[in-house]
Amino acid sequence: MEYNFREIERRWQKRWSEEKTFKAENHSEKPKFYVLDMFPYPSGAGLHVGHLLGYIASDIYARYMRHRGYNVLHPMGYDSFGLPAEQYAIQTGQHPAVTTEQNIARYREQLDRIGFSFDWDREVRTSEPSYYKWTQWIFKRLFTHWYNTDVDHARPIEELKALFEQGGSVGIKAQKEEHDPFTAEEWKGFTEYQQEYILQHYRLAFLADSWVNWCPALGTVLANDEVKDGLSERGGHPVVQKRMRQWSLRITAYAQRLLDGLDHIDWPDALKEQQRNWLGRSEGARVFFEVEGHDEKIEVFTTRPDTLFGASFIVLAPEHELVNKIASSEYKEEVDQYVLEAGRKSERDRQADTKSISGKFTGAYAVHPFTGECLPIWIADYVLAGYGVGAIMAVPAGDQRDWDFAKHFGIDIPNIFEGADLSEGAMDSKEAILSNSSFLDGLSAVDAIGRMIKELESMGIGEGKVNFRLRDAIFSRQRYWGEPFPVFFEGELPRLLEDKELPLGLPQVDKYLPTEDGEPPLARTEQGAWPILKGDRMEYNTMPGWAGSSWYFLRYMDLDNTEQLVGSEAEKYWRSVDLYIGGSEHATGHLLYARFWQKFLFDLDLVSEEEPFRKLINQGMILGTSTIVYRINGTNTFVSKGLKNEHETTALHADVNMVDGDVLDIEAFKNWRPEYHDAEFILEDGKYHVGAEVEKMSKRWYNVVNPDDICNDYGADTLRMYEMFLGPLEQSKPWNTAGISGVHNFLRKFWRLYHNQDGFFVSDEKATEKELKVLHTAIKKVNSDIEDYSFNTSVSAFMICVNELQDLKCTKREILEPLCCLLSPFAPHIAEEIWSEMSADTSISTALWPVHNEDYLVEASKEYPVMFNGKLRFKHEFALSMSQQDITSIIQSDERTTKYLDGKQAKKIIVVPGKIINVVF
Repeated sequence: MEYNFREIERRWQKRWSEEKTFKAENHSEKPKFYVLDMFPYPSGAGLHVGHLLGYIASDIYARYMRHRGYNVLHPMGYDSFGLPAEQYAIQTGQHPAVTTEQNIARYREQLDRIGFSFDWDREVRTSEPSYYKWTQWIFKRLFTHWYNTDVDHARPIEELKALFEQGGSVGIKAQKEEHDPFTAEEWKGFTEYQQEYILQHYRLAFLADSWVNWCPALGTVLANDEVKDGLSERGGHPVVQKRMRQWSLRITAYAQRLLDGLDHIDWPDALKEQQRNWLGRSEGARVFFEVEGHDEKIEVFTTRPDTLFGASFIVLAPEHELVNKIASSEYKEEVDQYVLEAGRKSERDRQADTKSISGKFTGAYAVHPFTGECLPIWIADYVLAGYGVGAIMAVPAGDQRDWDFAKHFGIDIPNIFEGADLSEGAMDSKEAILSNSSFLDGLSAVDAIGRMIKELESMGIGEGKVNFRLRDAIFSRQRYWGEPFPVFFEGELPRLLEDKELPLGLPQVDKYLPTEDGEPPLARTEQGAWPILKGDRMEYNTMPGWAGSSWYFLRYMDLDNTEQLVGSEAEKYWRSVDLYIGGSEHATGHLLYARFWQKFLFDLDLVSEEEPFRKLINQGMILGTSTIVYRINGTNTFVSKGLKNEHETTALHADVNMVDGDVLDIEAFKNWRPEYHDAEFILEDGKYHVGAEVEKMSKRWYNVVNPDDICNDYGADTLRMYEMFLGPLEQSKPWNTAGISGVHNFLRKFWRLYHNQDGFFVSDEKATEKELKVLHTAIKKVNSDIEDYSFNTSVSAFMICVNELQDLKCTKREILEPLCCLLSPFAPHIAEEIWSEMSADTSISTALWPVHNEDYLVEASKEYPVMFNGKLRFKHEFALSMSQQDITSIIQSDERTTKYLDGKQAKKIIVVPGKIINVVF
């Protein structure tokens, strides 16, 4: 009876769906386990085999935990707002919802074919109004709360108003933007607009003028991770720095809690270190420098206030708000030009460029707070407006970049360290002893830092401060396809819609482009087209893509709840995600924002745990093997790989599906794209041999492998096991379709253990010790591997087990029934089919997980090699408990011993227990 994987997989996928086999319950006597995948953005290209690696791993673990008696929540949904659907809408005029729905249908079809045990009744889509109603609801709470640093929690904004009315702003401990202090009487005398202006300095969701990555071609702000080398990651369009009024979230209020929380979660060390670096905690001092001839002061933050006497110039970020005010007329034109050029670079590019040195003198001077010396004020793009305060005191004696800058522009480098040679570079050691530093002379940095901070505070020119590299998160996007803000304006005052008016749906627009005046697409809406219209205008921006993904794991817990984003009872049952699998590229984006939102909701007593993801695993990347063809420069002639060195050629990517081995299907290539229709080819041995390169699997490189093709040819169970077999989950590894046949052959062998030519056949005979040893060795190994997420070695263990059972001609139910259960998480379709043939009434997913018995792994006997004068003649099995005397007696009487002695007399028989027998004659 042959293994008909197509029929088997179709049957069980249909049955799982109809019977809701993997439905999780919010109330169960079983212990809970929550397994989560980072949900996908549904693109038109569909899934390729690289996308599936993490999904397969999480599904194996989810199925394993069900077998172990857990109530498992394993959901799936779609991060369905995003720029690609909007760009397609701009090109075609088709509403993004239409293409999004089509893409989701395609993804669902592919996911179902792989046999994932998702609870599809809990599917979420971030672009569904019933979902983003609660994203809008959370935004409203962020807007109506401030962060009280005295209690280290978010508190209602009404509390802050009451404090202002009682005593003004003095003494308020809050995470806020700086503003002029005011009394209670002044607060009461402010207009509503003035009061709101102050409150925006405190709200966790607030409006502010911010420097952003602006992409004119896309007509929107981009996050730092969407910009590379000054160009948009999508489309490669120029990106510039622009100051815009934006909604932001005060994530900086949670910086210390985000940092501390990393010590209490089971995440990869490398990922946690990425977040620590992104948060960038540093201790130091803020110092104020007066500007000569101006009323303004420059605030700087430094981690080395002990080196203040070594400051010889000040550097401002080109975008710093004081640049235009203080630049002298003599230098203003050069300064303006430099600011323009710096604005064409993203912050990430500026941070990455550590070699080039550039800057402009503003013509203005700062006054040293201790010496009264005039320090030249420069601007340079290595200082960022968004980090700290956008200004530094430059101490070339103690900072290499400042030293390089001073050397380049001929600025003074005062030596403030005893015995330091500054001719070749700066001295950045905290062990150096200070000199030429007034009251700090003779001190090391450790002693001098505290002394300097006390002096700054006593003089009122600075204070000790903890600073973070983390910046508040820009939350506005000038796009159509995103969550509308539940906000309207009366004049310049932002107002919130009422909860009962949510969700605020997207209005219809005539085009998905910005207006002629540069306003976002929602500004194109006719007044009557908004589902809800209030005030003078609605908010035209939409939320970023990460808004909906920052809390989706909570919605899975209680999807049908129309009254709450997650019900208290359901949340307290599931609490947090026990296992989260996804890419490391989200370390400083989604994973940081999700932790921030969780902590905010924790402050509001809406969730019971501060951290959303207990354990996280970053799966590696499945790399594609790209096909390379070689075109002779200036022609449309392609030369085979072995001949390419005889010509000047350009290497081009070709579709991997047009290649068999390393031989190109020339006709398919010519029909692939119009420009290759009349291509000519220089062949080797009548064939065109291509080159190959291992790189990221991407449709950009035409090296994508469609899982549908693998399922058609080999089956989903083969695909699942092969992806695991490729290598350790966390490591990147190349895809090689040629190796998949070996895994498929293993499943065919597995099938034949349970079937003969007439059909299903399993006997009820008692298993032998050898058979039990093979089975329980596999159980122990697979159990250990799954707990360690070493799924690749589990596949190897299955192969060894099946081969050994085949050699033993095992057909015993006692062996094959637990073996079927053991394979089930990896290859669920074939396991379900065989389980049903064993007359089981329930799905194999409900079967108890097999546990190994150590007794079966203890060696009871040993097959001894029997040597005659050192030459192997035969083997004999003896119980390990047998005495040497008994073994000797049996060997002496064995007829084979008589044969090999050939009439000679044995002088002695040496028995090495458990190893060897040697007959000496």
